Amino acid sequence: MELGSIFLVLAVLVIAGMYLYAPFMIRARKLSTNEMHEISALKAERDRVINALQELDFDFKLGKIPEEDYPEQRAELLKKGSEILRKLDELEPILSSAKDAEDRIEKAAAAQRADSSSGVANINDEDIEAMIAARRKQHKSKSAGFCPSCGKPVLTTDNFCPSCGKSLK
Repeated sequence: MELGSIFLVLAVLVIAGMYLYAPFMIRARKLSTNEMHEISALKAERDRVINALQELDFDFKLGKIPEEDYPEQRAELLKKGSEILRKLDELEPILSSAKDAEDRIEKAAAAQRADSSSGVANINDEDIEAMIAARRKQHKSKSAGFCPSCGKPVLTTDNFCPSCGKSLK
């Protein structure tokens, strides 16, 4: 066997060994339970801030919030949201094109606003009338008084008391 072929075989063995050993060298960062709870709490807080921003914008459009207070309150919510996103990025780094946290909060609020407005737009007047009629019918069936035997509330549609079973008719 020639010396060149021995080096070639050794080189192939070294490369194959490095390829097989590579997954053991990369240690995936596993999150502890406390970190997962903190991430969950931060995500809940992020959603709360987004909802607060949405409500603030809505109230401003309705004229409930004075013009001089609106920018200050909005800036405060954006600052709080950006702090939450920075903490989230520290705990679970993401590869995002939008680096600015305030831009991400604005985008999330706009997306949620678009989702809520699209749900309202799909309901027409006939659907609303049908829901009102169903609600009135449901409301009428609720008020029937109390069972003469046990005193628990009963519906007008009940033939027997749901609590004690006494006949109501």
